[in-house]
Amino acid sequence: MTKPPTLDPDWTPEAVVFDCDGTLVDSEQHWQRARAIVLRAFGHAPDDAFAERAKGLHYEDCGALMAELVGEPDHAEEMTRQLLNTFRTLVAREPVSTRGARELVRALERVAPLAVASNCPEDVVRSSLESVNLRRHFRHIVVPDDRIRPKPHPDTYAEAARRLGVPGGRALAVEDSVNGMKAALAAGLRVIGVGPRPDPEAAALADLWVDSLDDPTLMAWAESRPRAGRPEPDRPAAPPSRTTTPPASGDTTDPADAKVPRPGGPASQDPASAS
Repeated sequence: MTKPPTLDPDWTPEAVVFDCDGTLVDSEQHWQRARAIVLRAFGHAPDDAFAERAKGLHYEDCGALMAELVGEPDHAEEMTRQLLNTFRTLVAREPVSTRGARELVRALERVAPLAVASNCPEDVVRSSLESVNLRRHFRHIVVPDDRIRPKPHPDTYAEAARRLGVPGGRALAVEDSVNGMKAALAAGLRVIGVGPRPDPEAAALADLWVDSLDDPTLMAWAESRPRAGRPEPDRPAAPPSRTTTPPASGDTTDPADAKVPRPGGPASQDPASAS
């Protein structure tokens, strides 16, 4: 599978959905440290292979993987709890945005509405974004719940595009994990991959791969997009995007940024303009 190493210069996204951990917030280092701390507490030293397996996993899946690794599957829930608590402590102590995150977010916010799709609990995503002063730029935060499956399922990206009122094929995802890119592709989005380049097969999932969000090619592309609400002069229509069938999500509405009530669960609020 091969792709041109750049985004289509004649294509402008109508919505942009960012991953959070490792993409906007330099929190992957905190996840790695949190996993290591918990594993060592259970008598196991993690290695690089485990870190790669765990990257991009839903935190509950990561807790189960850790419990399996130490040979104590019955401790999955406890290890998940310790993992989240340790991660929250580390992020609060050392909040850092990724290189170029603020600049790219500001550039793309002038082009299209923004959302975040993450595998983390919503309170963790919100506090992470607030800690680096990025929360106010995003209209929605979408995380797994009783009807939205975690990445690599397409649900978080499909739901984010739906809330922004855009079909997946007219939206762009920005991701640092292979699981996240698979989720975005399955929802029909085009993908920018960011971070250390993985193996060629995984790298080919992205329309463009950059080492960091301040990449000159990426920034030039973002800054050259027409601003939202302005017609794009004399540009041909974008070629057909990859198409997939997004997961069934029911006929729900999401006024402003309130999360819709889930079957069997209470509604929760997702303010549109938190700092």
